[in-house]
Amino acid sequence: MISELCIWDMATRAARVLMSHEGHIEAPNWHQDGYLIVNGDGLIYRVPLADPRLERIDTGFAIGCNNDHGISPDGTLLAISDSIETGQSCIYVLPIGGGTPRRVTEHTPSWWHAWTPDGQRMVYPGARGDRVLRLYSCAVDGSDEQLIVEGFDHVDGPDLTPDGAWIWFNGERDGTVELWRVRPDGSGLKQMTDDEAINWFPHPSPDGRHVLYLAYPTGTQGHPGNLEVSLRLMPQDGGPTTWLCDLFGGQGTMNVPCWSPDGNAFAFMRYRA
Repeated sequence: MISELCIWDMATRAARVLMSHEGHIEAPNWHQDGYLIVNGDGLIYRVPLADPRLERIDTGFAIGCNNDHGISPDGTLLAISDSIETGQSCIYVLPIGGGTPRRVTEHTPSWWHAWTPDGQRMVYPGARGDRVLRLYSCAVDGSDEQLIVEGFDHVDGPDLTPDGAWIWFNGERDGTVELWRVRPDGSGLKQMTDDEAINWFPHPSPDGRHVLYLAYPTGTQGHPGNLEVSLRLMPQDGGPTTWLCDLFGGQGTMNVPCWSPDGNAFAFMRYRA
């Protein structure tokens, strides 16, 4: 498999391939200092935008990292989700340059997905005593875990608007997955899409204008890889959806926040044989 790490330019509405890699890498984040972070084979890598190549970040014992990782708002910390220590996905933080991970979530499984804009809390899906994924938040030290919303068969992909007022996420009910938003305190729950697609991984842009998301074909179960999917855009206040492009991907394409800090571009993965 060839993994193509791509940059979408919002001005030109076109993509360019930043780097091709023979192997499987996933889920780019965009650091304010001019590099991307991706995962592959349980490890985490830095990819400089000016000289694209994989540079391994030291994550200590955490060598079973999945694609749920991300950068703190001030750019100093990296959140990862790893299963080596606990046997199930658990959230940790470490210095952005690498180091010993510090455990955050007491309960597993938990998959990191977003920081609040002030950097004080994390938002993530987790299962607690059953197989249903619900939406939670906790302080960065792992204290004060709060259930934000339930009533879904499955939730995933939470990300926050830049003002911290809304959490967007994908929620499944009766086999249909749509995008929703909710206040951090669990109030104001509202469905934001209603169409034939299976909609996942909403990412509000830092400029407050757009929500980027991944659309699977009708009838898709879960969020698999190796499918023809599309990237779509909608206003953060809700409204008509704009199709951006089709690609071969799905799982790993843009599971986590991937916008450039100025909102003028975003990173994503596509794949080919």
